[in-house]
Amino acid sequence: MARLRKFVGYRGLERPYTRKSKFNKKNFIRGGFPNLRVVKFQMGNQHADFNTLVTLHATKPLQIRHNAIEASRQTSNKHLEKNLGRSGYFLKIRFYPFHVLRENPLASGAGADRMSTGMKKSFGKIIGAAAQIRKDQILIEVRVDKKHIAVAKEALKRASAKFPCTCKIRTTAIAEGVKISNDSPAA
Repeated sequence: MARLRKFVGYRGLERPYTRKSKFNKKNFIRGGFPNLRVVKFQMGNQHADFNTLVTLHATKPLQIRHNAIEASRQTSNKHLEKNLGRSGYFLKIRFYPFHVLRENPLASGAGADRMSTGMKKSFGKIIGAAAQIRKDQILIEVRVDKKHIAVAKEALKRASAKFPCTCKIRTTAIAEGVKISNDSPAA
């Protein structure tokens, strides 16, 4: 199996490739959509009424690959489930990896100079999917009771370590229509 490349080359936002042709049957992109690693987008007790909302926000615009989303989901969900049980929280991932990542593979090693020389703005093959994130967009939200805010913040801090950016954690009280906000950096 091929080794996963570093994401520093794909982190910046880019315009999605769209094909426009004077022939209608060529107005699509071949290749389909890659299999996503993300298993679930909502975990925990969805029907309980919790009184505190803890959210994780991005501090700058970027792309986040689907395997980073799954890694953050696993670490935060494991921490919450271990400390609060399955019914003591509700975790939701608030974004979806729609953007298809492509790469034009170039040969490296002996004889690679004769095999391929590359091409500017080449279309390439599908290597994965990513989500395009705006500045201050909510990435993950956790709903818990007020006494478990520290556990939720720790879970989101662990999740932010899996993303290729710095994040902020915000706490909001949602009981009785009162909205109180508190900002703190994630790491």
